[in-house]
Amino acid sequence: MLVSLSEILEPAGAEGYAVPAFNVYNMETVMGVAQAAKKLRSPVIFQVYSRLFEQGKGDYLAPVILEAVKGLSVPAVFHLDHGSGQDTVVRALRCGASGIMIDASLKPLKENMEETRKIVELCRAAGVPVEGELGHIGSTRDETASEFTRVDEAVQFVEETKVDALAVMIGTAHGKYKKAPQLNLQRAGEISRAVKKPLVLHGGSGVPDEQVKGAIAQGVAKVNFGTDLCCAFLEGIKKTAEGTIAIDLFMNEPIAAVKEFAMEKIRLLGADGHA
Repeated sequence: MLVSLSEILEPAGAEGYAVPAFNVYNMETVMGVAQAAKKLRSPVIFQVYSRLFEQGKGDYLAPVILEAVKGLSVPAVFHLDHGSGQDTVVRALRCGASGIMIDASLKPLKENMEETRKIVELCRAAGVPVEGELGHIGSTRDETASEFTRVDEAVQFVEETKVDALAVMIGTAHGKYKKAPQLNLQRAGEISRAVKKPLVLHGGSGVPDEQVKGAIAQGVAKVNFGTDLCCAFLEGIKKTAEGTIAIDLFMNEPIAAVKEFAMEKIRLLGADGHA
């Protein structure tokens, strides 16, 4: 069943687990995630990266997500990930998104707050909660990492923008880590207690399990997984028997691989049985 971002995150924060947010790219990745959520009775977030809406691919993917969600008896969110601006946000809303992320984290604090606040006001009119980002969560390819999110700025950001969830920089990055990251869990806890909003951990792929659990204990209620889901899908393709020509049969192994990956992360976050 389709619910809003706030509806799915509030119970997680109150009960001490986190909701997995999986970036999906095609029907097969949607199917794998849906099957995992159904099997483990877990709330789940289907995320679509901003680029897919910018290229028109989100228009095709959105109906697949909504159909999958309609067939689930567990709470599920259709979420825009790293929304690049108002145009992309509007496209996602028109396609049925029940959660929106706006990412203006590369801009100075004042400009980030101004843009985020405008998106919050826009989405409020549609009844859709918003996730903002403070402290840029970059790529594992970046030469230097961004500074950790400051507590005082986080408080100011939340008060000014009225976001419903906050993505923070505490040591993660997007992509494949060359070396396992070391998260600043103390900072996460300080921010969580100060802003009293669900925190979001981006770049969850490759973060050691104990650090993920530690982040949840410090107020993280949503953990994003993109890179490792893609890798699971591609590994599933490699396992498909040579000579399989029918595409529906060819895709069975990748779907199963995504399902297994999603189930592993659902259990890690403690979300199993919470639907």
